[in-house]
Amino acid sequence: MSESIGIAVVGTGDWGANLVRNFANAKGARLAALCDSDPLRLAQTGAQYPEARTVDDAREIAESDDVQAVVVSSSAISHYPLARLALEAGKDVYVEKPLTLRVDHAEELVRLAREKNRILMVGHLLIHHPAIQYLKRMVDGGELGDLYYIYSQRVNLGKVRKDENALWSFAPHDLSVILHLLGGEPIDVVARGSAFLQSRVEDVVFVDLRFPGGRLAHVHVSWLDPHKLRKITVVGSQKMVVFDDMEASEKIRVYDKGVDRAGQIVPYGDALTVRSGDILIPKISLQEPLRIECQHFVDCVRERRAPLTDGADGLRVVKVLAAAQASLERGGAPVALASLKQEVA
Repeated sequence: MSESIGIAVVGTGDWGANLVRNFANAKGARLAALCDSDPLRLAQTGAQYPEARTVDDAREIAESDDVQAVVVSSSAISHYPLARLALEAGKDVYVEKPLTLRVDHAEELVRLAREKNRILMVGHLLIHHPAIQYLKRMVDGGELGDLYYIYSQRVNLGKVRKDENALWSFAPHDLSVILHLLGGEPIDVVARGSAFLQSRVEDVVFVDLRFPGGRLAHVHVSWLDPHKLRKITVVGSQKMVVFDDMEASEKIRVYDKGVDRAGQIVPYGDALTVRSGDILIPKISLQEPLRIECQHFVDCVRERRAPLTDGADGLRVVKVLAAAQASLERGGAPVALASLKQEVA
């Protein structure tokens, strides 16, 4: 495809403005339209990008012939209706995380994209992060040995949301990485949290995931915390890795540490020995992950290929989120993933 792809961005708020900036500069793309229900915000964004027309109704975007792809970056509760509107109109669609707030809605979007032969991509930003891509290559190459467990911390004293709790707002980032690294879905999920600031909107949530083979994962999210942490730790039988997104340049640290088993019959206390080797800090590209992600979407639309974070990937994360929410509402009771309705293979 030689012509540029006409892109429309629906939702130009804080994060939406970043998407507008990156899609406006993506190769092979053309920022055709901006849409927002807030007239002041729409006017401010539109003034920065005069080449794009501004509209306040997403239906006008869906009916526009000069728009081939729609970016949905509005509030999470609007993801499903807006993505469905665009897909039904024959547009390729990028949806910010989470894909939807319900499993059946995510299933419907995946099915609709398949039926319409449209590209559906979810904004799981960290999967496109050069540091996470480096970590994924290490895992797939067997450098860490057998993966034992993963835990993440995404906490801050930051923006308090009203229409989604900390689980749905923060956890999609880390859950997408955990599923990506472990290559599958958990068996069951346990979640506990509390709503300190607003009734029924949890400010802090702890999620535990149990995977086949005894592998475990833990996610801690909160917008009510004195620290700002964006950290993922991966523990394997041979090496351990820490991804710290708050570090300016040293995003990845590889620890040549582990516990070795003796190869012969020895007394119980001597059977396990702790090994502590070098710490490697690899050079990681500092290219903006969002720029990589936006360009990936444009390239997938132009080349008609499945995105790295496609609709099925978004559905898997929504299933885990839904299981965690169900566990929260049941006081921390385990919720099996198999108990969630899934109609899309």
